[in-house]
Amino acid sequence: MEFNLPSQIVKDLNFGDDARNKIMSGVYKLSNAVKSTLGASGKCVIYEDGMGRPVITKDGVTVAESVVLIDPVENIGATLIKEAASNTVKQAGDGTTTAIVLAQSLLNKLNEYDGEESIRDIKEGVTDCAKEIMDYLETTSIEVQGEMLSNVAYISCNNDEELGDKIGEAYEKVGKNGVVLMEDSPTNETYVEFVEGTQFASPVKSPHLITDKEKGTVVLDNPYVLIVGSAIPNVRRIQNILEHVVKTKRSLLIVASVDQQPYATLLANKVKGNIKVNIVDLPGFGPTKEDAIEDLAILTGATAVNEELGDDLDLIDVNVLGEVVKAVTDAKNTTLQINEITESVAERIKDVERKIKKEKNGWIKKKLEERLTMLTGKVAVLFIGADSEVELKEKKDRVDDALHATKAALAEGIVAGGGVALLNASQIIESKSAGYDILLAAITSPYHTILENAGYADIMNPKEYVEGNKDIEDKGWKGVGVDATCGCYRNMIDSGIVDPVLVTKTALKNAISVATTIVSADCIISNVRSLESN
Repeated sequence: MEFNLPSQIVKDLNFGDDARNKIMSGVYKLSNAVKSTLGASGKCVIYEDGMGRPVITKDGVTVAESVVLIDPVENIGATLIKEAASNTVKQAGDGTTTAIVLAQSLLNKLNEYDGEESIRDIKEGVTDCAKEIMDYLETTSIEVQGEMLSNVAYISCNNDEELGDKIGEAYEKVGKNGVVLMEDSPTNETYVEFVEGTQFASPVKSPHLITDKEKGTVVLDNPYVLIVGSAIPNVRRIQNILEHVVKTKRSLLIVASVDQQPYATLLANKVKGNIKVNIVDLPGFGPTKEDAIEDLAILTGATAVNEELGDDLDLIDVNVLGEVVKAVTDAKNTTLQINEITESVAERIKDVERKIKKEKNGWIKKKLEERLTMLTGKVAVLFIGADSEVELKEKKDRVDDALHATKAALAEGIVAGGGVALLNASQIIESKSAGYDILLAAITSPYHTILENAGYADIMNPKEYVEGNKDIEDKGWKGVGVDATCGCYRNMIDSGIVDPVLVTKTALKNAISVATTIVSADCIISNVRSLESN
């Protein structure tokens, strides 16, 4: 007997220890599949995709997403752990495997606790301890400079020196406010090209607009750009523009507030293949919005149309269109590659710089600085080459992690890598309750997992090593750890073994959230996939 309708779905209930054991079984299975990829000596995982093809990867979130367990309760446990990974990659771009390792370790410690404190008190202690760990990471962070960029990238793409150098080169030139994009190389060579461009906060508005399903992005090559500062109430008002786009077989980026009816019409025609189009929101808000719109218009060579300022949409023609080399929209931003910085743009930059120097209002000054960032942003394109499709996929997974990690490092700085920063926190922060004990023990897991993957599970604690060597003891033990490539004790930052603060904090936060949620459950209700009767 099969159950298809929601009203027909039969539920299976698991309670208490039975429920928790099954949940933990799912957690273990997923975590064990993922954690072998962690660290400099992390291993590849080979999995079968939906078409039966083998895929090789070292990317933790890719491995996690490939796992669906037969037992429904076990699968719930695995799915919840996936949440720690997916939320981490969404928020920080990297750290997925670390989040999973931390979540598993924390769950182990929580389940092993047999003291008198209640779950509620333990969760409160874990939360308080987490705040102290976050403070420790922030206060010990170091601003990223020079070759540190390559070091961050090198670590994040599994110790690939070539990729680390290319990513470091890219970010060193584009700077903190710049953008690095990744594309397939036309050859088997990997190289970087630098182009003019800009980026503004405007994410993908609909999954139906997405052109790259794997990355979840909308990519338009050589599109026209239409910028409308007022609402577009219906398709008829921009009919001339749309006909021109279709006739010239070009794509169109609409930067505007589009009402529901024209939005639905454009979306339907895009899905049918009648037009290549993307729709994004206008940049800026408040008193600086009009200036930000004009900035974007000057950058793209477009003429901004705004009926609120006296323009008539019915009268617009193709002359208002700008164009860019490429437009890429992801879950957070829209990035434009442009041909060149014109004299108009250069004058606009000088004008904004003058206003920043004169402005006394802190909020307005910040908005002016955001405008300057948009006007002066640089774009690097990293072309990834490989000898096969399988190698290219695996390489791109690593590069994607490294790009996000390097960006995160630029944003909030770095700490000692290889799990050492969290290990140090566990040795410095004073325990105040059972919750503290549990979390401080759990956060050592990335360090130990990295060493286990490298075959150095029995190596001495770095604090004990330093304290036993008088020649280096004076320098202190904080930041000293084991280089998993050789089993050697090193000062991790001095050796270029570093982690972005943002990634470490985000992984820990999401691991705690998922683990404390799971441990609070006493009943698991799962769907019965099917019932067979004789």
